[in-house]
Amino acid sequence: MSTTGMFAVLKEKVGQVVVPGDEFCFDAENTISLSESAKPDRAVCGPGLRRTGDRLVVMKSGVLRHKPPLTFWIESQQKRYVATKGETVIGIVTARGGDIFRVDFGGSELASLSYLAFEGATKRNRPNVQVGDLVFAQFLIANKDMEPELVCIDGSGRANGMGVFGPGGLLIKVSLGLVRRLLAPKSDIRSDLEQLFPCELVVGMNGRVWVRASSVQQTLIVANLLQSCDTMTTQQRQQLFKKVQQGAL
Repeated sequence: MSTTGMFAVLKEKVGQVVVPGDEFCFDAENTISLSESAKPDRAVCGPGLRRTGDRLVVMKSGVLRHKPPLTFWIESQQKRYVATKGETVIGIVTARGGDIFRVDFGGSELASLSYLAFEGATKRNRPNVQVGDLVFAQFLIANKDMEPELVCIDGSGRANGMGVFGPGGLLIKVSLGLVRRLLAPKSDIRSDLEQLFPCELVVGMNGRVWVRASSVQQTLIVANLLQSCDTMTTQQRQQLFKKVQQGAL
């Protein structure tokens, strides 16, 4: 079987619902990488898929998605977040002890955040972080054998948009599937929202979204619209946004 033929079965299922236990078989000489970049004859398994021998097994229910050339993953309404190195999340500072802040990011355990992990922070110039503050941070360490560690700087020591949130705004919780749709390069949901109300959106990979519009009323409307998008089709969402624009809601 040719490489094109082997992946044709997968591509035919793109956009369809799959369930745990569904299998796709490949020839033994084909490899599927979980970490390497996609190559013309190599598939990349995303969330929800696992390679077992010469089989590709579905691990969770959802819709099969595809990104050219050969990247496949399962899009689902999952709400439980598993920490992944390099991903940015919105956390809540829950405790402060010595040089470490404890941050709740919605996972199975708290993450640590050093006071030196902020742009310009030194032993004398400590950041102003209080218990209850929201932080937008990135995972530096995230694996099952070590405590998760967050930082608010990138590899060059710059904040690059990370740090403690300012006053105002509203924090909401959405599914991880909606998060990926909001973070897509050409997100229809974000473009539709911007046409309704100018607003600031900070999206964390852990399913938390921070919203701030020009008024409290508009902030609440945007937050409710985002949460409604979780279970709506594109057509239903457009109808709802049109009603809001006309002042029917």
